[in-house]
Amino acid sequence: MASIRFLCLLLAMSLAAVSQPARSVDQLVDFIKSAIQSKQDDKKVAEQVQKIKLSNRLDPRTVEELQHLGAGPKTVAALQKLGEASAELPAAAAPAPASAPAAIPLPDPAALKTILAEIQEKALNYTRNLPNYICTQVTRRHVDPTGTESWRLADTIMEQLSFVDQKENYKVMMVNDKVVTNDLQHDKLGGASSSGEFGTLLHTIFEPETQTEFTWERWTTIRGRRMYVFAFRVGQQRYSIHHDASKRTVVVGYHGLFFADRDTKAVMRVQMECDGIPADFPIQSVKLVLYYDSVEISGQEFVLPLQSEIHSREGRYLSWNEVSYHSYHKYSADATISFGAPEDIPQEKLKEQPDKPPAKKKQ
Repeated sequence: MASIRFLCLLLAMSLAAVSQPARSVDQLVDFIKSAIQSKQDDKKVAEQVQKIKLSNRLDPRTVEELQHLGAGPKTVAALQKLGEASAELPAAAAPAPASAPAAIPLPDPAALKTILAEIQEKALNYTRNLPNYICTQVTRRHVDPTGTESWRLADTIMEQLSFVDQKENYKVMMVNDKVVTNDLQHDKLGGASSSGEFGTLLHTIFEPETQTEFTWERWTTIRGRRMYVFAFRVGQQRYSIHHDASKRTVVVGYHGLFFADRDTKAVMRVQMECDGIPADFPIQSVKLVLYYDSVEISGQEFVLPLQSEIHSREGRYLSWNEVSYHSYHKYSADATISFGAPEDIPQEKLKEQPDKPPAKKKQ
């Protein structure tokens, strides 16, 4: 009961204040919103509105907005009369435009060259600096025969992924929640499949022999970390696409973006699209996004796969593989992985965040 009495007292004080002459439209709007929120009697609110004298013009649009917010019919009628009575008054001052945040300066050409060199060194040494680990790889394969992105889940594959001595090994454990009893190999799963992109693609993009073209794109933020974003283009034939039915393979170029952590220079995301796929090849389009995250293994932080997505098109037939990685552990001969249903990767980990300038340091 104490809280209810306190609320009524506050409202009475608010009504008394608003009833004073020469109030602004902003003050009137605040009063009406407060009355709506506290579900005050429509008749009593209208009576208070009738006592108000405005210092500036109340336009019909403001009355409509208050009506949409929940102002009662008697209150709306009183507001309309108040608007008519204030028609000759000056219009309310337009709110001051919010000052735009200071732009984050672009790195100068010399700095860009140094930054790229550091990112390149980190990427080329990526796999050799990784520990031997084991994790769960979950692949959800979606298809759409209509070409309209009306996706349906075709199957879900759970594999044990071992990374030992800089080599990947896949062991299929479950398909559609059923344990695989035979020795089903990763490359025998059928449909669209992929492997090895995380280390191989990074190395290919940054090795000098590829002669990749790099250009500055922008700043961004991912998971609270400031990122460099560079555009890149690999003109040479470097990415292999295999089509099982026709037993054909093509090797093409590609272009895209990579995101590198400003502080560590580690690449945290790559997105790319293949170029120059022959017109007579069954698969006409391939797009890939690779996400990385910091993962702790045996008390040490490493940048490891978080999720990848591959989209491809064969005529009207679309396929979309969504691959996620879970339960990282240090590899040992007797290491095992639990194959319970893994949690989905939170979208907040994958999305870019609104760009903001760095906070000024206190003097």
